[in-house]
Amino acid sequence: MQNNASDTAEQNRQNDERPAETTGREASVHISKDGFIRHWLKRLRRRIPPVAVVLFSMIVALGIGFVIFSEHVSNLQAPPADQKADAIIVLTGGKSRIEVALELLAEKRGERLLISGVHPSTKREALQRITRTDPALFACCVDLDRTALNTIGNAVESAKWIKQHNYKRIFIVTNNYHIPRSILELSRQVGNVELLPYPVINSDLKNNNWMRQGDTLRVLFTEYIKYIGALAHISLSQND
Repeated sequence: MQNNASDTAEQNRQNDERPAETTGREASVHISKDGFIRHWLKRLRRRIPPVAVVLFSMIVALGIGFVIFSEHVSNLQAPPADQKADAIIVLTGGKSRIEVALELLAEKRGERLLISGVHPSTKREALQRITRTDPALFACCVDLDRTALNTIGNAVESAKWIKQHNYKRIFIVTNNYHIPRSILELSRQVGNVELLPYPVINSDLKNNNWMRQGDTLRVLFTEYIKYIGALAHISLSQND
């Protein structure tokens, strides 16, 4: 009986010790895994130059920003039909922009219209005929800017016109993808004037349709890069 009691006690002792041994082995495996991960992270840091990490981070940030930009312009909507402004500015360069602006003028949603960026060789009469605008309306209430060559020029010339007439609330008519950069450049020039974006929508960009349209994708990305460039230029000029 003494032998049986001794065997039972020894077995119990072994059972009590087994969990501790198992825990020790698990801890050892965990430590070895951590050591393995740290080892490979060190190797990666040695193999991948910091410049590559920075470039990769910039590419990821640029991609995320492009998606956000595209979704933003895709969801832009024209202001309500009963909303009015002191005047209207349209930036030339895209399909249907001038026609939309002249329609706003005809609806008396602004008292005067500036068409910014008109080619120097374009005659007033020719522009009036092409757009099929009422000659009297065109004669009385439409101004042409022939100086601006790009969006920055549009902003500079538009600011002069706004200050000349002391306008405080302006519809800005341009394509939806061009709205962010146009408002950015104009805001810099006109200060406290309220700029109301009026996007001209020629393509259905909602529900990620822009991802499936090669030409639209190219236009969006080009405009996004220009927008980033405008942000950088303004930021640097403010720091000087």
